[in-house]
Amino acid sequence: MVLIHCKYKGEEHSFLYETTVEIAVKDLIKELVEVHNLRLRLQRLKSEGDDLASHGPCKPLDKQGLDEDIQAEADGIELPPRGPTYCKDPIGKRTGDAPVTPAQATLRKALDDAAAAASKKQVEAKHPLTKKELMEHIDLIRGAVMIAYPMGLPEYDPVRIDIEEDEAPSETPIGIDILDENAQLWWAGKQMLPGNKLSVHVGKNEKTKIVAKLTKKGSGAPQRENPVTPEEHKAMLAYYHKRQEEMKHLAQNDEDDYTNSAWANSRALKNHFSGVGGGGGVSISGLGGRTGFNH
Repeated sequence: MVLIHCKYKGEEHSFLYETTVEIAVKDLIKELVEVHNLRLRLQRLKSEGDDLASHGPCKPLDKQGLDEDIQAEADGIELPPRGPTYCKDPIGKRTGDAPVTPAQATLRKALDDAAAAASKKQVEAKHPLTKKELMEHIDLIRGAVMIAYPMGLPEYDPVRIDIEEDEAPSETPIGIDILDENAQLWWAGKQMLPGNKLSVHVGKNEKTKIVAKLTKKGSGAPQRENPVTPEEHKAMLAYYHKRQEEMKHLAQNDEDDYTNSAWANSRALKNHFSGVGGGGGVSISGLGGRTGFNH
C-alpha cells in the first residue's frame, strides 16, 4: 500500500492515509477530503462537547449571552428551581443544565478518544486514518449524548449539528478549512491530475511513501515548507548565541599569562632530556609504559 502523508496548511492539518497505486487521482482526492473534513468535525465536537458536558445544551440564538438572573430580576419574575447538576455558563451560551456525573464521564471519554484519533500525533505514531474509524468515533459520541440527554438536544446546538451532518465549506471561521471534491492534490511541487491514476505520478511501487498537500481549487501551488523545523531553529539560535558569547569573552581576554604554562614552552622537550628547568616540561614517562630507553 502507498502511504500518503497528507497536509493542508502545514503540520496542524496532517494525517497518514493508505491507498494503492491503481486508484484514480480523482477518487483519491475525494477520500482524502472526506478524512480531512471528518478530522475537523471531530475537533469541533471535542470543543463544543466539553462545553455541553460542563454547562448543558445551547440556549436559543436570541438568548445567548444574556444573564438569566439579571434578566429575571429586571423583569420582576422568579426563576424555577434548578437541578443539582446546574453549572452556570460564564459566557451565557448554554443553559447550565449539565448531565449527571456518570453521563458526563461517558461523554468526556468519548470526546477524548475522538480527539486523540483525529490528532496530528497519529502521524508520529505512524497510524493511517480511515473514514470508517473516524465515523465510529462520531457514532460513539452520538451514543454518549443520547445517554446524557435522552430527550435530545435542540436543533440549533452545535453538537447536534455536527453529529447529524458535516459543515459545508464557507468563509466562516468554522467552514474556511473545510474542503470539497474540487480540491487539488500536489506532490513534489506539481499538481496531480484528476484524470490520471496515482501510478502515473508516483510509479508502480506499492511500498512508496509520499508527502502530498491538499489545496482549495484555484488557490495555486501550496507554499514550500521551511526545511528547518521550529525546534531545530531554536536549537540553532541557542548554539550560535552561546558561541557568540564565548568569542566575545575570548576577545576581551587579551592577557598573556598563558605563556607561563608548561604547554606553551617551545623548549619543554629539550629541557626534559637535558635536565634543565627543574624537572618541568613535557613528561614521556607514560608513553608505552616505559620510563627510559632500551639498552
